Amino acid sequence: MKRSVFGVLLILTFVAVSMAAAPAALKFTYSDVKANKTATETDSYGVNNAGAITGDYVDAKGVQHAMVLAGTKLTTFTNKNCTPLTGTGGPAGFGINTAGTVVGWCTNSSGIDISWTWTAKGFAVVNFPKSTGTQATGINDSGEVVGLYFDSVGLQHGFSKIGKTYKSFDLKGDSSTVAYGLNNAGNIAMYATTSAGGFEGAVYNAKTKAFKKYDDPNAGTTGTVAHAVNNKGDVTGTYYDSANNVHGWLFHAGKYQDINDPKGTDDSRSDGINDSIELVGRYSTTLGGASLGFKAVVK
Repeated sequence: MKRSVFGVLLILTFVAVSMAAAPAALKFTYSDVKANKTATETDSYGVNNAGAITGDYVDAKGVQHAMVLAGTKLTTFTNKNCTPLTGTGGPAGFGINTAGTVVGWCTNSSGIDISWTWTAKGFAVVNFPKSTGTQATGINDSGEVVGLYFDSVGLQHGFSKIGKTYKSFDLKGDSSTVAYGLNNAGNIAMYATTSAGGFEGAVYNAKTKAFKKYDDPNAGTTGTVAHAVNNKGDVTGTYYDSANNVHGWLFHAGKYQDINDPKGTDDSRSDGINDSIELVGRYSTTLGGASLGFKAVVK
């Protein structure tokens, strides 16, 4: 069958327009996040719209501190109930909102995970009722908080706290749900463990009770973790490839792209995002090595 010149031109024009409409991957400039000159390790977990970063750092004596880093201004704070541990369980901030309120958790002297929000005025307790431990990691501009808790038999669930009201939820079909970050619309970035032992990432809307799952196409059997969602609907997290190398990811304009610090191409984790698509996370120069904080800014 013969095709008219006009028809061919129309098809070519359609293809050209479609290609032009496809969003290009964002390009980022990466920089290290270091609490101060003497810090031996810095973890950057959350970033607000003013660019203030929360996380933790380990000082020259090996003691871990929760922090806010606004430019070069470092604010250190430690809950008196926290055991001054390094590594897992040490005091750390995980989320920070526009007002500068930080949410975080630590382990106390009895080995129980305790959570709090912090402002310059002090700490407020976050504790899921009748739990055996609470890890709060996300906060939005309304002061709503999300995280995980352990029930009376040690099972792990996600939770949200709005005002004084706590609600529990789980990713259906999975176990060990972790709610990590949330935006002002109440969309919660989370992940859970599948029956096969891998991770499954999702965003959960508490109002509609709907889950939207995220699975990076480059992920292997260990799967995809969702850490944060901004007010524009961009989602970021971590995935594990077929060799179990670790990569950050960003879902923007309907597409996935890698977020890998150039110094940690096989061990980068993306933990926080703001509305300007500034990303913060951690990397190591060797897989499983000491954490170094990073910030990624759109070029």
